[in-house]
Amino acid sequence: MPQIFHRSFNTLSRVSIFGAVFILAAVATVIGQIVRSPHVTGAHVVVVQPVPFSHKHHVGGLGIDCRYCHTSVEDSAFAGLPPTKTCMNCHSQVWSDAPMLEPVRSSFREDKSIEWVRVNNLPDFVYFDHSIHLNKGVGCVTCHGQVDEMPLTWRENSLSMEWCLDCHRQPALFIRPRENVFDMHWEPPSDRAALGRQLIGEYKIATPRQLTNCSICHR
Repeated sequence: MPQIFHRSFNTLSRVSIFGAVFILAAVATVIGQIVRSPHVTGAHVVVVQPVPFSHKHHVGGLGIDCRYCHTSVEDSAFAGLPPTKTCMNCHSQVWSDAPMLEPVRSSFREDKSIEWVRVNNLPDFVYFDHSIHLNKGVGCVTCHGQVDEMPLTWRENSLSMEWCLDCHRQPALFIRPRENVFDMHWEPPSDRAALGRQLIGEYKIATPRQLTNCSICHR
């Protein structure tokens, strides 16, 4: 039987198969970069709010503690948002006539909450508890970044499962003493891992195997 295809087709086939592997790898890499990009995760993208609240001014400049506004962060799953009355404790006297703050005054007059836009928002199938993390020595900065330097608020990290697991797999590199949880400029010692191992024992933190169990975050 005569040969149907020229022998050069053997070489062409091998090159095509070999090239397809690289093409698939390149496509997978591109998709991975897109999935991790700010366009998808929302990281480092400023969120437009009804009032342009500046953490840099209030926290970094005035030194207001996180807990003054986020009152439930130490004993609840949610950090909580301040009621308008908290804002008016100061702004009934300071910048009381500023046009920029009219939505705050209107909210207070009408007894209607300001519709803030969530910045750090997890999917409904993920369970996260602020109080547990704070009581185990995870600082605000670890997840939220240098909020005290943000003139407008953005999500600092992707909050992806991959990002969460980085901490759950090696908690010794991320925890700090409880008294420094709200310190935005705490500096770890040179041997942070040693301090972490000590705190893991003191705070009775679970093992990485337990922390990476699916049921920890998906309940």
